[in-house]
Formats: sequence, structure tokens, C-alpha cells
Amino acid sequence: MRYGVLGPLAVWDAGGRPVKVPEAKVRALLADLLVHGGGPVPADRLIDDLWAGSPPGGSSNTLQTKVSQLRRVLGREQVVREPAGYRLVLAGGALDAARFQELAERARAHEEPRARAGLFAEALALWRGPAYADVAEFLFAHGEAARLEELRLGVVEDHAEARLALGEHVALAAELGELVVRHPLRERLRTVHMRALYRAGRQGDALQSFQELRRHLAEELGASPGPEVSALHEAMLRQEPRLAAPVVDAPPCRTNLPTPLTPLIGRRAALEAVRARLSPGASSRLVTLTGLGGVGKTRLAIAAAREETERFADGVWLVELAGLSATAGRDDVAERVITTLGLCDTASTEPDLDDLVGWLSRAVAGKQLLILLDNCEHLVEPVAQLAGALLSAVPAGHLLVTSQEALDIPGELVHPVPPLSLPEHADAAAVAGSGAVELFVERAAAAAPGFALDADNAAAVSAICRRLDGIPLALELMAPRLRTLSPAELAASLEDRLTTPAVRVRGLPERQQTLRSMLDWSWQLLAPDERTVLRRLAVHADGCTLAFAEAVCADADLGADRVADLLARLVDRSLVVREEHRFRLLESVSAYCGERLAEAGEEAAVRARFVRCHTEEAEREAELLRGPDQRRCLERLDAETVNLRRALDLAVAGGAPGYAVRLVNALSWYWFLRGRLTEARRSLHAALAVDGGAPDGGAVEVRAPDGGAARGGAVDSEAACRVARAWLTGIELRSSSAEAAPVLAADADPASGVGDPVLRARLRWFTGTGLFGHGRHREGRRLLTASLAGARSSRDRWGEAAALVELAVHNPAEGREQAELGAALFQESGDRWGQLRATRALALVAERDGDQARTGRLHRAALLVAEELGLWTEAVEILMWLGRTALEGGDARQAAELYERALALAAERAYGRGEVRAEIGLGLAARLRGDREAARLHLNRALAKSPSPDHAAEAAAALAELDLAPRV
Repeated sequence: MRYGVLGPLAVWDAGGRPVKVPEAKVRALLADLLVHGGGPVPADRLIDDLWAGSPPGGSSNTLQTKVSQLRRVLGREQVVREPAGYRLVLAGGALDAARFQELAERARAHEEPRARAGLFAEALALWRGPAYADVAEFLFAHGEAARLEELRLGVVEDHAEARLALGEHVALAAELGELVVRHPLRERLRTVHMRALYRAGRQGDALQSFQELRRHLAEELGASPGPEVSALHEAMLRQEPRLAAPVVDAPPCRTNLPTPLTPLIGRRAALEAVRARLSPGASSRLVTLTGLGGVGKTRLAIAAAREETERFADGVWLVELAGLSATAGRDDVAERVITTLGLCDTASTEPDLDDLVGWLSRAVAGKQLLILLDNCEHLVEPVAQLAGALLSAVPAGHLLVTSQEALDIPGELVHPVPPLSLPEHADAAAVAGSGAVELFVERAAAAAPGFALDADNAAAVSAICRRLDGIPLALELMAPRLRTLSPAELAASLEDRLTTPAVRVRGLPERQQTLRSMLDWSWQLLAPDERTVLRRLAVHADGCTLAFAEAVCADADLGADRVADLLARLVDRSLVVREEHRFRLLESVSAYCGERLAEAGEEAAVRARFVRCHTEEAEREAELLRGPDQRRCLERLDAETVNLRRALDLAVAGGAPGYAVRLVNALSWYWFLRGRLTEARRSLHAALAVDGGAPDGGAVEVRAPDGGAARGGAVDSEAACRVARAWLTGIELRSSSAEAAPVLAADADPASGVGDPVLRARLRWFTGTGLFGHGRHREGRRLLTASLAGARSSRDRWGEAAALVELAVHNPAEGREQAELGAALFQESGDRWGQLRATRALALVAERDGDQARTGRLHRAALLVAEELGLWTEAVEILMWLGRTALEGGDARQAAELYERALALAAERAYGRGEVRAEIGLGLAARLRGDREAARLHLNRALAKSPSPDHAAEAAAALAELDLAPRV
């Protein structure tokens, strides 16, 4: 059982459903037991508390009757009799007051203001009204209610101080005013409010507030203000600089460029040349770095892009394309860019998003950004199409491309990346000035500590670098050999190897033959098991963790327990790169190992293991996405996104419908949470189209790509396809216009054929909420009601919470009860997304009830969760609600600040409709403060940006009203 005392007394059963406690005295008995926090209460004390010193005749029997009534409601085991008295059994976290105090303590332990503010907001959101509100007439509750109220005010003050540190002084100046009036003697509260007023430019109001405090203290207590608030008053009179608003660190330039593990060596001149080509005065906005594999194009491009981060206000972004298959089209490339720029959830708000290139071009049209498209040689045509569209639509946009061949489109500036410079003479001084030697010596010293260039080895080092043609990858592969060979011995070995005709490969340029020879040699020096692991790693499109390496590389002949040691040896030989907890192959090594994998006849089997282990991992993560591990689970799936796409591509291309459908079913909720509705729709269609989909009806054995049975043996393939079709219906309802949305019959249920009752109820919820989004309320309510019933019958607490929260928004009669129960269930599950949805629902219910203070608290708590999860459209919508509330309250200053935040976030994330509504809000705020020109400017901007007639009409109406309004 769970109990709520932060408001009217409330009880929820183990299933999260409200439990009604009838009769006032029985409720008072429960409240008295809760006041004592699960400790024993003597019978005499209970009698005195309940009947206020005037007990009825036979009071012991009467008390026993009330206890029996309470036991019938809660369960006999919940109220126990002990020698010391009656006791309520309270499990950990069962009482909301205890949860409130726990959150407050966690917040105070945090040093980071934003984390503190978030936890304090979460704690305050638990309050539904005055503590013990419906037993306030009983004296026993007064002390505990007063204690809790004092704790609440302390948390309000803590929360306000954390928000001051975040620079939210304008909002606090408005929000705390009413609270100060209700508690005129609280000096700490007054101090925070005075600081907020002063920083918001309302210095006169801040000084007046101090005078009011002084007067109240003198009149009511005969006292003077304390030293802290008095010192603040004096500092304000002197206008001391320390009182200014804190300089909140400007957010760093938005970028995903990796931090290099080692410095860029031997490329000083090349780096400056690329930067010059990216400069504002350059003749082109498209620079393509070309060169053979292993020459260092990516390293040079990343270094050049990193030097330009301050120039591009909207970010510098690395988009890795090596993981896309050679059959990918321009929309696949655009989808990767949209995901990298973090525009997924805003893209998902656009109906019928079929032209991803066009949407991306419009979304970033006004931005100043640099996009680095890396490893494009297998996608020259689609990358060229995307580049042309972006450069035409984005005047302040720049593209930096790495490829073994140019895109060959108008405006492209091609910059060949040659190998590193070679030494011209054999003396040590001349050799040291060579870029190739500099890199080789640095890598050799790292591999063989103590190694240094000197007069004795300068000639040999020079010969090594010349024989390797100054190719960075070849130099890095050879440097570790100095652990076992002297420079002279290594030079002699290279002389023998590179003059052997057998190592030459017909048709390859000379330098490419050199690199190939180095890879051949490195390969031949490996032990058989090392070769096995190295070639099998090539199936990964974006590196892998140790767990995935073990799953993919191990088989009957190579145990998983040996993979870690073999990986370590390959890292030592510079054939595998370790970046934190991931292992990667450089592009040239990966291409070489891919050839070796095919030669070994293992390609099909290794790809099958790759598909299987990623499908099973996605299925394991799918349930974790609905619990306390949600955020870390999202991060893990984000890290594996490229490999998961490759697994789906391989399953589709290999004609493995079982794995393809399982994979998209497991990933659909992840795609929804990340706003990748277009990717979800395309992937579901692709999986269902494999071999025309599964056979009609019947249970069939789904075979793994390698011919083995799928996990779990026989699988009902048609049932899996029914699940995928239900997901697809819900996705299409969310990503299509009203005209193009799926049409369902009056009694249709896309999830009716799904056998798993938990999944069936969840899919009904998913489809029903999509119908509500199109105004099809009757159909949506029917599916949501069925979902709720199904979730309860299958004891799915998450599904019950989701259905309750959605129904609460559309059900004025029972909305409060449904929202509170849904919120409690989501709180219990630890699902942060669910808590956000529940908080929004509670806020809408509170707004419907006219409780503006609670509505505001809930929206602010929801805002912090939305920011934590990166749900940017939700954050924009919440900010605009808060702005509208400030407008309705006549506070133009606070409204403008909130709308400015919403506008900045909407523009950053390309949320067009959010930008329009924020501009309208700013126009209305300007009109409220009497600035007609600013109002006209914002409303005209809204009109120009309007993506739909509805928003255009709203902006036009506001403009017309502005013209009709009398001038002041």
C-alpha cells in the first residue's frame, strides 16, 4: 500500500489504484497512524486524538470497531496490534512525505545547480495541497502538518536559490511575490526574492521589500532584520558589483567532434590550408579532402573543423557515413544528418515527411553551421545530391567532405591530401624536420619507451619512412615493430619486402600498393586466432564493445573468454583502435579485413551472428526503456545505432524476415522516444517487405541467417508481423497528415491478433493515442479503454499508467484521479518519460481546476525532465505554456524571457511551429508593455515563418488587433 498526506489523505493499493477510506473517524485513525510514521500508538492516545478528550462510552470497543473498519479497507496485515499499541505497516517509499524528504536530501547533496533544481522541483511536485488537508480539524495532525509545511518552505527557498544560480532571476522575481506576502517574516525567502528583484532590474522594488520586512518585524515581534538580509540591503544601496546576476557559462559550441587521442603530427601547413579554404572570404562553401585510404583525411578534417567551432554559431558536426551501405540513397544520408544534428523529435512533428532532403534543407536554412561528411567514397552520388540541396538552401552553411574521389558538383573545391613529407637528407637535423619522421618517431616512442631519433638511427628511420611513402597508416603499423627490431633491421626488412614483385597488386596506384603490402605483412605476422578476431571485427560498421566482439568473433573453435586477450594484442599492434570502451578498425584496415573475411568463407556465418546478437540485445534493452535505467538504455542504443541499422540492412538483404521483424519490433519504442518516426516507418516497411512478409497465418520456424534456429526455437512469424504492422499503424498516425493517416474501421483493432496480452494492451494504447492526435476521439478512447482493461488484467503496471495518463487528459470527470494514479505508477516504475507525461497530465488537470500555482509548479518540474531526456519539442511547449500564463497574469517581462527561451530552443532544434508560436508570444508580450514596433516586428516574423494557415491566421489576427488598438 502507498499513502499520500501532502494534500488530502490518499491511499493506493499494490496495483496503484485508489483505495477509498470511508467515514471521517476511520480516515482520522489512518492519519494518526501515518503521523507516527509506522511506529506504535497506544490505544489511549488514539482515543484521545480521535475524540478530543470526550470519548464515547465504551471507547475501547469503539476504537476497535474503527480499527476493524480500517483493516477491511487496507487488509488485516496492514494494521497490527502490539503491546505498545496499534501500528501501520509502512514499506520503504510508501509515504509521499518520506519521498519528499528523501528527494530534498538528495538535492542538497548535489553541488551542480541544475541537478539540485531538478530534484527540488521533483520534490515540490509531490504536493497536492496543504498537508493532511482533510483532517486539519484534528489537533494531532497540526504539529506534523506544520512540520511538513516548514520543510516545504525550506525546499521552496532551496529551489529558488538553485534557480538564482542558473540565472532565472526574472521568473523568480514574479513567482515569489505572492509567497512573500503570505510569509512576510521569513527572512531567507525575502532575501532570495530581493536578490531576484535586484538582478531583474527592479532595484526599487528590492529596497521596498526590505522596508516591508523591517516594518513587519517591528510591529509583530519588536525585532530588527537579521545580519544577512541587512547586509544585502546595504550592498544594494552601494550597488556592489557582487550583486550582479551570475555569468552563467555560455553553452559551448554545439559539436560532436571527437577529442583526438593523439595530436595531429606533420600536418601544420595542410591544416592551415584547409582552414583557409573554410574561411569567410573563401570562394567555396564545399571543400572535399581527397586521397588514398590511410592517408589521414579524417584526422585532418576533424582538426580543421575543430579550429572553426567558434565561427559557426549553430555548431560543427561530424556525420560518419562509413556505416551506410553502398545502396543507400540521398534520404538515407539526410536521415543520418538529421539524427546527428539532434533534429529527430522536431522532424517527427512534420506530417508526411517523405522528402527528408527537402525538410532538412528548410530546417537549417537560416543556420550558420559546418557539417563534416566523412568517408563518402561509396556514396558519392547521394552525397553530391544532398550537398547540392544544402548549399542552395543554406547560405551560411559549409560542408567539409572526406572521400577517395571528388563529388564533382559545381562550387566544389577539391583539396588533395598527400602523404606526409619525407626527409630530403640523411643527417639527423634534416630527418627530424620531416612530417613522416615526426609521426613515426612519436608512435615508436609510445610503443617502445626510450626510443629517440639520433645520429645513429637517423638514416634507418629515413629509409623506413621513404619505403612507406609517408603514408600515416603504414607508419603507425610499422612503429610497434621497434619493440623487437632495431631501426636498421626494420629498414632492411622493408627493403626486402617492398622490392619483392609478389607483393605488388595489379591495378593499384603505387602508394596504395605500399599500404596494401604493409597490411599484408602485418596480417602474416599475426597468430591464426588474432587473424580470426581481426577479420570478424570488420562486420561492425561503427566499432563495438567487448561484449559484442565476443558475441560476433567467438565460435566453437574460438572461445569467447579468449577474445579480450586477442583484442589487446591487436590494439598493441595498432591494427585495432581502442576509444574508451569501444574497439574500432581504421577504414583501410576494415576494408582489408572485409576481404579476408570473404576469403575465409566466414562472411555469411559472421554476419548471421552479428544480426542475431544485435537483435537479441535490442530485445533485452526494449523492456529497460520503460524503467529506472531508461536514460542509460537510451545512451547505449544511441551508441549502437549505426550497428543496429547495419544489422537490419543485413537481415533485409539476406532474406531473413524473422530477424528483421524481431529487430524492428524491439526498436520501435526507442525510435518513438528519440523522435525518429521517419526511420521507424521506413524500417518497419522494409522488414515487412522481406520476401513479401511472413507467410499467411500459422506458426513457422524462423531460421537464423546461418540456418540455425532463432532464439526461442519456433516463432509465430505471422504474429511477429502483426506486431510490426500495429507499430507501423501507430507510427503512421503520428507522422502523417489527417488526409494521409491510416483509416481504421469503427471497430478496428490493429493489435487484436497479438498474442502477448501485455504487448497487445500497449499497442492498443500506442494506436489510440495516435488517433487522439488526429481528433478521432471516439476511436481513440475505445482503444485506450481496452488498453487499460488489458493492462490491468495482465498486471502490467506500466501499461496501466500509460493508459490512465492519456485518458486523464481527455476525461474531465475522472481526470484528476486517473492522472494521480498514473503518476504514482510511473513514479514506482522509475520511467522518466512516463513521469514527464504524467506531470503534464496533472498540470492540465490542475489548469482545468483553476489551480494556477500547482499548474505552474508541475510544468516547471516537467520542463526539467524534458531537458534531461532531450525531448526538445516538449520543452518548447512547456516554456510557451509558462509564457502564456505570465502574459495572462500581466507580467510582460517574465513572459518575454520565457518566450525567448522557447524561441532559442525551437530555432536550435529546427522546430518551425514552435518558432512561430514563440514569435507570436513575444509580439503579445511587447504589446503588453507598450512597445508597438517590437510587437509588429515579432508578429511579422511569425507571419513569414508560418508553416500552416492556422499559425499564419493567428499571427495575422494579432497584427490586426495591434493596428486597431489605440496608441498610448
